[in-house]
Amino acid sequence: MAVFSTLTVTSCTEKTYGPLPTDDQLAWADMEYYMFCHFGPNTFSGLQWGLGNENPDIFNPTELDCGQWVRTAKEAGMKGIILTAKHHDGFCLWPSKYSTHTVAQSAWRDGKGDVVKELRDACDKYDFPMGVYISPWDRNHPAYGTEEYNRIFAGTIEEVHKNYGPFFEQWFDGANGGADIPDYDWPLFHKAVYDNSPHAVIFSDVGPGCRWIGNESGYAGETNWCRLDVEGFAPGKQAPSQEILNTGQSDGAEWIPGEVDVPIRADWFYTTTNESTLKSLDELMEIWFSSVGRGSNLILNVTPDQRGLIPYADSVRLMEFKAARDAYFAKPLASCTGKSRKAVLKVKEPSKCIVLQEEIKYGQKIKAFTVEALVGDNWQQVASGTTVGHKRMLQFSSPVNASKIRVTVTDAFAKPMLKSVTVY
Repeated sequence: MAVFSTLTVTSCTEKTYGPLPTDDQLAWADMEYYMFCHFGPNTFSGLQWGLGNENPDIFNPTELDCGQWVRTAKEAGMKGIILTAKHHDGFCLWPSKYSTHTVAQSAWRDGKGDVVKELRDACDKYDFPMGVYISPWDRNHPAYGTEEYNRIFAGTIEEVHKNYGPFFEQWFDGANGGADIPDYDWPLFHKAVYDNSPHAVIFSDVGPGCRWIGNESGYAGETNWCRLDVEGFAPGKQAPSQEILNTGQSDGAEWIPGEVDVPIRADWFYTTTNESTLKSLDELMEIWFSSVGRGSNLILNVTPDQRGLIPYADSVRLMEFKAARDAYFAKPLASCTGKSRKAVLKVKEPSKCIVLQEEIKYGQKIKAFTVEALVGDNWQQVASGTTVGHKRMLQFSSPVNASKIRVTVTDAFAKPMLKSVTVY
């Protein structure tokens, strides 16, 4: 049951407000959760940022099975997978014509191996979306640091997308080799992506498809706008502040939602010494509520080991995480759908959490809301929040015994549209 009431509207009351997501961004938001795979020479050297002078023979996965990666991700409830096809060391996990630091120069599979193709084939087999990380920083390529390198890197992007795409997401790291490095030609790089993967959502500090959330700890801001001003900014050292990246901007000119990237272990690449840093189930659940539960997507890094397999302990933890989420959200106590300012839901059992979704295809409008519980004859506030966006989850401090739960949008830029409200 949903009813309407008055609220503060600080701007126009048109159906749409501000920048709007594209269809590709809407589909991306619905994915919510996918796997990051950092894999390469660093997996074998123990480094996190390789130097680019590694002997290619160091890369030697003895039991590579990309199908195992995809099966694990699917069974864990993830909706896609993104591979570091080239990290800062410049080593390409495919035989690139733009580099002499690739799998083709290694002894692995007599120089005929191709990790990107094997993952592409596995994703096709299991009907699983694939994305790719390609670092513009290259600590091996002799042309890096020259204007010519921009054209070389654009060719590298085109090569990967044309031969192995299309991809659902292109991940760009803004790292570079120093202040004296010529500016990256981001428009050229974006064109190379869109010409071959027209529906890809491009990640960087400033999008244009989605943005870094400002930390690698697993937390979006409690206030999290899908909007950002990008004029005068660029990925890396020219990015907005981490605080702005974490919260977005309520008046930002572009629709650039947040993505939370965090490793399941302390490091991004596998090392033989970091198994003890595997995140606990409680930590992962906290990350879930602080990422997906604050309107961002979650990309969880689960790195393959030196065999080329996701380690057993990591896989077990992922399945525990999936089971915990399923159990937590198994029994909706009440729900309503529709474009309303206020929702009143009847409940018959103690509730622990409420999940709100905004109809973001019309823009992000909601600035503040309250959650109240009818206990006896009295309404008591049990939670409140600012932004909603694609999804907002709020856990109550203790189980709420109430006959009704009421959600009221108290402030909005324009006529708010709640897509759904569900109590658990």
